[in-house]
Amino acid sequence: MLSLAELTNYFSSRNIEFKLEYFSREFFVVKFEDSFNPEKIKDLGGTIKIGEIKTTIPNEVVKEAFLSKNKQAQKKIVELLAGSSISKMMTKTTKKLLFGVSVYFTDNAFSHFSGQIQRFIGSSIKKELEKSGISSNFMGYTKDRKAQLSNVEVLKKNLIENQSEILFCIGKKEAWVASTVAIHNPFEFQKRDIYKPNQRKIFGMPPRLARIMVNLSGCNDGKILLDSFCGVGTILQEALLEEVMVVGVDVNSWCVKAAEENLDWLSREYNLSAADYRVVQGDVDRLTEKIGVESVDCIVSEPDLGPALKDFPTVPYAEKIIEKLKPMFFRFIEEAYKVLRPNGRLVLVTPYIRTRSRQAVTMPVDEKISSCGFRRVHSFSREMFNEELNIGQLVHTATLIEADDRHKIGREIHVLQK
Repeated sequence: MLSLAELTNYFSSRNIEFKLEYFSREFFVVKFEDSFNPEKIKDLGGTIKIGEIKTTIPNEVVKEAFLSKNKQAQKKIVELLAGSSISKMMTKTTKKLLFGVSVYFTDNAFSHFSGQIQRFIGSSIKKELEKSGISSNFMGYTKDRKAQLSNVEVLKKNLIENQSEILFCIGKKEAWVASTVAIHNPFEFQKRDIYKPNQRKIFGMPPRLARIMVNLSGCNDGKILLDSFCGVGTILQEALLEEVMVVGVDVNSWCVKAAEENLDWLSREYNLSAADYRVVQGDVDRLTEKIGVESVDCIVSEPDLGPALKDFPTVPYAEKIIEKLKPMFFRFIEEAYKVLRPNGRLVLVTPYIRTRSRQAVTMPVDEKISSCGFRRVHSFSREMFNEELNIGQLVHTATLIEADDRHKIGREIHVLQK
């Protein structure tokens, strides 16, 4: 849900009126009051593709067509595809058209049929293009992979220019057919990750996650963002690209110099002539002395999350790690409250330690947060969703977890407001 939380905070902080018509782990359907510029995908860290919906198909028809092999249902899908504007949009090239289909689904019942669905949709569109005199090639898939194009494939095959990737997204009640109009460019994030002058591979944060955290803070044009554990400046870089004034603090003098050099490089590389940034050396205990009371709008920070672990720890060992880190985290929360302006936000990462017994051990910050005067920001509210959606406990989600199976120590992300 981290990507969805980024979207809701991004829209809200920019006063973009929206309604979530559908959501799942695979895809989201968003309705906007006004038009939304798909090029804004470059501002997002967690969104891979943006598609423009061309038609919808009742889920009963999709199930009959592909799970029951019903010929009439298949014919109905062909008719709906023909009646949409998809094939008419894919006419921007004078060469032989190359197009692809990516299939996404919520119900795992479709997992064994995704390849068949992809080939059926592709064949139907190819025939429709032939009727318009357009010669085309359809990108197929081997049986051992998902029936989905990666963002790299879409970019390298220039499918955005011709709007020639079709998204077939199967929800619980209906399927949405869309054409991809924007794609996440991994090469830009990779450039900011591996081509910047200075790196910290062991303790580094991926630029995509840094961008997500900046968006969670609601910090945008004209505001001041502080990272008080800035390292080599990854969070500062992503904020600077949002035309935010950034301030970095780190106790390590090498990190201060490295972050400055990285921000200098970013400013040149992206022609940020008005970039406003500074990095200073300092300890979290004296943050107010370095930065000033109520001087920043947002703080986005990842403090020390503990030692690099070779194996999943026992619960007692994980608890020892937390106890050792707790004083530093608590001092930081106190100082963060002082330097934030009224209504300012703190986006804070705390350790999420996965143990041998599969029990997660986390930092107990609730009491400290409350005693300092912070309140939690919930990324989801009932008003954001179509009233027909069953959103369960989503609106009560207090923190966001970023961890995969290989992580011994993941990230628990807290969004707090003064």
